Amino acid sequence: MIGSKFGFSGVNQPYKSDASINAVGKQIESLSNKFISARVVDVILDETHPDFKSLGEWNGIGIIKYELINFPSGTQNSLSIAKPLLANIKTFPLKNEVVFLIRLPDTDSLNNLTDNETYYYLTVVSLWNHPHHNAYPNPLNGNNIPESQRKDYKSIEEGNIRRVTDNSTEINLNSTNNSGGKFIEKINTHPILPFTGDNIFEGRFGNSIRLGSTIKSKSQYQNNWSTTGQEGDPITIIRNGQPLNSSDEGWLPTVEDINQDLSSIYITSTQRIPINVSSKNYSGISTEQIPLYPISYNQNQIILNSGRILFNSSTDSILLSSQKIISLSANEDIGISTRKNVTLTGDLVKLGSINASESLLLGDSFIKQFKVLLETINLLCDALVAEPALKGGAPAAASQLKTIINLIKDKNYLSRFSKTI
Repeated sequence: MIGSKFGFSGVNQPYKSDASINAVGKQIESLSNKFISARVVDVILDETHPDFKSLGEWNGIGIIKYELINFPSGTQNSLSIAKPLLANIKTFPLKNEVVFLIRLPDTDSLNNLTDNETYYYLTVVSLWNHPHHNAYPNPLNGNNIPESQRKDYKSIEEGNIRRVTDNSTEINLNSTNNSGGKFIEKINTHPILPFTGDNIFEGRFGNSIRLGSTIKSKSQYQNNWSTTGQEGDPITIIRNGQPLNSSDEGWLPTVEDINQDLSSIYITSTQRIPINVSSKNYSGISTEQIPLYPISYNQNQIILNSGRILFNSSTDSILLSSQKIISLSANEDIGISTRKNVTLTGDLVKLGSINASESLLLGDSFIKQFKVLLETINLLCDALVAEPALKGGAPAAASQLKTIINLIKDKNYLSRFSKTI
């Protein structure tokens, strides 16, 4: 019933008049002005930019100057500006990248109740479909484009992915005065290969966050965390830096490798991560208590892996707590130092070996009793000095005993730092 009354013919009914058609046309024109794409000409990233003061100083950070897509550079009377749309999540574009703009009220309209609007940019258009950069200079300025760069563009126009084989695309990617520093294009930055259902956040420099899962694919690029568990089990991978030996074929995808990536954090559920640990020395733990080796463990865990790991507490403490075992293992030294006390407590404290069985001597108690013994023997020697049969042996023994007694008095036999109970 509803379909017969409000079908396609019914939908078109209100627009049959010329007035309605003109109204719709105006709405479409208004809408087209709300959303546009533009090429970035400049970006303000710090106080070194010549327009820093005129565009709001620090409140103007991230503002871009842009040109419309279908005009040669320099033919527009003046360059317009656009602000970042989101205050808490920002992707700052490079020069010559294309951005998506939305026209919305600006601060003047909010303060003065006017209809003034300005453009805000939301994101960089993925022309090259690559995280490193997506710059595409104005092709209408063709005489200024190097031949190698034209080949890159022709490849894009034919539907190919970004393939740069001559060390760079020779595109100007930097703002005036290198505001914010200089961006150096690299041809060995590889995009992360996605798997079904992934959410991936990629930086321009080989850093990424993957919110993924255990999943098996038929791709030639296999992940190494899906050998255990069920498909769909969650995993989070934070990676900073691709392998140093990454190929120059930067258009090819890559998959995280905990043993090759520069720094990684893996947060797992049921995955087994094939990490190559630096030390496998667990001689300080009894054989029946040794935990499952890292390469074999497939339960929930957090793995930190890098060339160096630093834990620093600036105002309070570092607490290590474990339901089972804490193992410290190193291929070289382990040093523990403090300005105050070092305390080891336990039902049994072993030094030197897991098989240590000899008890430590209570030094203070022993020296106290040993001193009494030596003084008693010394008195005995003094009493025997007059005995002719000893022929001088007693005085020599008495002298040696006095030397030992003096050393005990000076506490030369007791450690100043190591104590036991």
